[in-house]
Amino acid sequence: MKNGFTVFIAALVVLGASWTAFVLGAAVQLGHEKNTTVLNSSDVYPLQRAGDAAFGLDVYRANACAACHTEQVQQSGMACDVVLTSAGKNPTAVSNLVATLKLIGIPEVEADAAADKITALGGKVETRILATGGDIARGWGIRHSVAADYLYDYPVQLGSLRVGPDLAAIGVRLANANVLLQHLYAPKSVTPNSAMPPFKFLFEVRPIGATPSPDALNLPKEFAPASGYEVVPKPEAKQLVGYLLSLRADVPLFEAPFTPPTPATNAPATK
Repeated sequence: MKNGFTVFIAALVVLGASWTAFVLGAAVQLGHEKNTTVLNSSDVYPLQRAGDAAFGLDVYRANACAACHTEQVQQSGMACDVVLTSAGKNPTAVSNLVATLKLIGIPEVEADAAADKITALGGKVETRILATGGDIARGWGIRHSVAADYLYDYPVQLGSLRVGPDLAAIGVRLANANVLLQHLYAPKSVTPNSAMPPFKFLFEVRPIGATPSPDALNLPKEFAPASGYEVVPKPEAKQLVGYLLSLRADVPLFEAPFTPPTPATNAPATK
């Protein structure tokens, strides 16, 4: 009996400590999370969702979208691109040096060494920081997801399965509401091999009135309704698309740095 009580107390202490560390501690930490600022900027991130985007999270949850999609981009590391912006007054020597160096997708230490060599000859460079990893290579995001990305999500829809692609930055890579609506109604009309079921219950098929609705979907013939009818999204469909468009996660943060592309780095000067 005495040993049983000791075991009970020990188990209680272990379970209590585990709950405090992994549940209560995380809740307290994230519960005090505040807006942060974009790296090298005074812009605040994230912004509170409004309108359809705010209601769309509930539609996303109600339709169990998180059962097949994640909202958490992962990365495995960082790399650097060293971009020549000016060859200075010694363009031939700088160009010859650049031709011998590896400047794309290299570790930070190698990037710093290459930059030092080029600047020593009078050239000017920019070093771009890039996130790397499978999700990044697939185009699902430009950096890994962090706590700040979910500040205004309740509940957070992280998901754990990827029957479909990650959606953490769907608002960046597919910023077209009409295409998203079409995909909801008839996924295979946008992605022929899509495994996603059609969400036709979020739309209304109705006779065309005196004039077609400006919201009517422009569907391929094989997915279109019968002649004289049109497919119009219900408010829930528009709200869901509004939420999807709000999923961007495309700004550099202190805990998730990267260098945004700019015209200067895309088309560097050569003299």
